[in-house]
Amino acid sequence: MKAIVTSSFFLLLLSLASCTQKNKIYVVYFGEHSGDKALDEIEKTHYSYLSSVKATEEGAKASLLYSYKHSINGFAALLSKEEVSKLQEMKEVISVFKSQPKGYSLHTTRSWEFVGLREPLNPFRKESKGDLLSKAKYGEDVIVGMIDNGVWPESQSFSDKGMEPVPKRWKGICQAGTNFNSSNCNKKIIGARYYFKGYEYVYGPIDEKEDYKSARDKDGHGTHTASIVAGRAVAGASAVGGFANGTASGGAPLARLAIYKACWPFKGQSKDLGNTCIDIDMLAAIDDAIHDGVDILSISIGYSNPIPYKDDMIARGALHATKNNIVVVCSAGNKGPAPKTLSNVAPWILTVAASTVDRSFHAPIVLDNGGIIDGQSITPVHMENKLHRLVYAGHVEHSGNFEQNSGYCLPDTLNPDKVEGKIVLCIRGQGGRLQKSLEVKRAGGVGAIIGNNKTNGADVPCDAHLFPATGVLYQDSLKLLRYITSKKNPMAHILPGKTVLYTKPAPSMASFSSRGPNIVDPSILKPDITAPGVNILAAWTETDGPTRMSSIDFRVVKYNIFSGTSMSCPHVSAAAALLKAIHPTWSSAAIRSALMTTAGTINNMGKPLTDENGSPATPFAYGSGHFDPQKAADPGLVYDASYNDYLVYTCSIGVTKDLNVSFNCPNSPPEPVNLNYPSIQIHMLNDTKTVQRIVTNVGSSNSVYTFSAKPPQGFSIKASPNVLNFDSVGQKKRFNVTVRARRAQVPTKYDPEQYYFGWFAWSNGIQHVRSPVAVSWG
Repeated sequence: MKAIVTSSFFLLLLSLASCTQKNKIYVVYFGEHSGDKALDEIEKTHYSYLSSVKATEEGAKASLLYSYKHSINGFAALLSKEEVSKLQEMKEVISVFKSQPKGYSLHTTRSWEFVGLREPLNPFRKESKGDLLSKAKYGEDVIVGMIDNGVWPESQSFSDKGMEPVPKRWKGICQAGTNFNSSNCNKKIIGARYYFKGYEYVYGPIDEKEDYKSARDKDGHGTHTASIVAGRAVAGASAVGGFANGTASGGAPLARLAIYKACWPFKGQSKDLGNTCIDIDMLAAIDDAIHDGVDILSISIGYSNPIPYKDDMIARGALHATKNNIVVVCSAGNKGPAPKTLSNVAPWILTVAASTVDRSFHAPIVLDNGGIIDGQSITPVHMENKLHRLVYAGHVEHSGNFEQNSGYCLPDTLNPDKVEGKIVLCIRGQGGRLQKSLEVKRAGGVGAIIGNNKTNGADVPCDAHLFPATGVLYQDSLKLLRYITSKKNPMAHILPGKTVLYTKPAPSMASFSSRGPNIVDPSILKPDITAPGVNILAAWTETDGPTRMSSIDFRVVKYNIFSGTSMSCPHVSAAAALLKAIHPTWSSAAIRSALMTTAGTINNMGKPLTDENGSPATPFAYGSGHFDPQKAADPGLVYDASYNDYLVYTCSIGVTKDLNVSFNCPNSPPEPVNLNYPSIQIHMLNDTKTVQRIVTNVGSSNSVYTFSAKPPQGFSIKASPNVLNFDSVGQKKRFNVTVRARRAQVPTKYDPEQYYFGWFAWSNGIQHVRSPVAVSWG
């Protein structure tokens, strides 16, 4: 009799799971908010309604998607028809309505719409004058140099249809090589070169089975970054399985691209492991780019650990580029969330961190108690529509495995006798996420759940697995583990993934994004800014699958979703190209300043940007904030700096000769903190520090700016003067910022590496020119 009851129970659960798939998202609407309830109180009230109709508390928590707490009073949740009926009977509930499956259509890679930069359908319609793209003429004739691992020129993103002839100032070439000749360049890709001498010296001859000995991209990375910057609008683009379907477009769709391939596969190993870029090849690429006439250099490359300027070929080359007024934009690195992991920290480089957009790819997990755990995946392979036994990897490994490997689904660790036909929960770490799902498949499992560890927190990557799989955040990993250990026979089902827009909170910082403080020079606050770098759709090579695991993934895609500061860097490069088009006489420092001082620190819930654990993020994660290209076009004031200013700065830190710069340093150079930078970092302050700055008026000819500040905890900030009067465009004003330690608040014991954060700003009532401040006790 017990077996019959159990069978009937699971049939009921299967029925509920099917129902959840068809009618899973509903909005429970209460009307408008009244009174002045705190936001957390409102959410608790919404949760209480949901708990009253859910079988378990865990099921209620897992099913709540959004709590509308500002103007609209209601919540969105995953509900069954029976639960909807119960809620509709409640007096306080005005209505319960189903979310429409079709929803809103996507536009560009979503990231450009998210930051308020929409491209009209026809970029050749010049009559539109109200938006940044129109003012910038879509980046027309601005030349962006991409130093990466090549390009797939046949992609529709690089069409030159309707474009004007190549600018006469261009001095570059289209270098022929394997499967690449002059016909692969056009009015969009106006030049291409490749560099391999350093690589071949270190690794021997290039294996042309692994890569093309030319500017052609076989890996996908270079094509992806180039199309983010300047890809043409391509309708109907999507990742494998149709995820993120919409119109793919770069930020500056009429900008020109110059390709400099300086990165190649690791010699003697599968290209699945990535690429390497030899420093001398990089420097040659930068040198050519300067000569060729690029306006912007986009470099999604960096060292794995911070290194001194003298050893940093990118910093060295970028200083030369700055002399030619080229904006150099670089990725911050993917070594986060550990502190002190930044690369590309020179002050003449615009350093970009990575954050999320308001789009996600939901592939939830349905539990046999009716609860639903949200998952993220772009896996087009779906499991059979029924419940399966759910197990934890640490419980189904071969006997004798090392304890430290328990739960990680490392190669050949799972026991097929214990895994066959089951869904396996694997923990992130000690190996690739895709390899973990493949280990579950090898052992006979039917699906994999990749659970975040504590370090990854709420930063869930979306992978195109070759096997049914989804990823969950750290708290949900713990929930699933508790569920598995608390039930005799836990069952679950992974629902097919789908694209969801307007997710909250966004942006938030990616866990992989490298963090400050800057250990090369603690007087320069880095990163400078953050931009979308998580799950970005862009063009791809047609010789590599979406997972970049060419030895086992034979799928061919024209567009792919990828994450990294490699993706955030070209977003800012595109914004710099638009600003260059609008303000062709601005220096590279002025463009950087405009982007930094107009950046935002508030997410789409009206709250401060958060990190991967949901805690408030700091400038060591996001720099000045999330970039806002529209505001950057009219910043009001800029912190300008010349090539000579950077040379004086190298004198102040004693590296002028190391950089091979022929320059006579002043006898008493100013302190490095006095470089005219749009942010301030002071290391080990025990009394008072006065920092000098100069702003240039690039706004209205007659304007008055007043000073305001939010000082770091334990410190005060004052400016002298605290009012700046301008009567002409281009006029400069000098001021001092004095940061003082509040003696009564100095801790008896302190860590000089513990920083406190604040900001100061100049405002004329329209523009708000904001600068972050970081200070540590000394």
